[in-house]
Amino acid sequence: MSNYIDTLLFGLYPYLAGSVFLIGSLLRYDQGQFTWKTGSSQMLSSKNMRLASNLFHIGIIVIFFGHLAGLLTPHWVYSPFISAGSKQVIAVVVGGIAGVMCLVGGAMLFHRRLTNPRVRASSSTMDTVIIGLLVLQVALGLLTILPTLGHLDGSKMLQFSGWAQSIVFFQGGAAAYLEGVSWIYKLHILVGLTIILVFPFTRLVHVWSAPMGYLGRRYQIVRRRTGGA
Repeated sequence: MSNYIDTLLFGLYPYLAGSVFLIGSLLRYDQGQFTWKTGSSQMLSSKNMRLASNLFHIGIIVIFFGHLAGLLTPHWVYSPFISAGSKQVIAVVVGGIAGVMCLVGGAMLFHRRLTNPRVRASSSTMDTVIIGLLVLQVALGLLTILPTLGHLDGSKMLQFSGWAQSIVFFQGGAAAYLEGVSWIYKLHILVGLTIILVFPFTRLVHVWSAPMGYLGRRYQIVRRRTGGA
């Protein structure tokens, strides 16, 4: 029974979440482009908004790309240069710092959305749900650091990498990689998959439209207005 549940949650659920993520995003872009936005609420209340937003976004960007590179890079690619244990220590340090930044910023944004009447009135249910899920996910990620400190040889990291690569590259038998893994890791994975599942129905779709062109654009010249203008 336990193996069946593990196969369902960690072998099949990832494909369900991934399919809804891709197909749902395409359908929403095709059918609801007017909803393809962040829905900024800064004009409603800007108190501590810049601090919270910067902490949250910097933290979550580091976490996202850290997970992407850490989980999907095959061991043989980096093993000639760094051991699995050293890589895990780096992940704990960098991920821990980014996680704290993201948690603090996200908690501030979540509290603001719940307690500020103007922001709450302009928010949809999914706006509140998704920020709550993200804060929960980051908190769970930080909690996984505690058991991770008990095995810094990189063995668990290799298990998670094996699971993720098995899913992404359709290798089969993904759930077997998570045998013997603590419940806190599994809960962290499940919440992450759920965020992927609901992604197309939230304001998170705006990440598809990240303005990468800004990185290479020419400087804009801005002139200050004079008193006689």
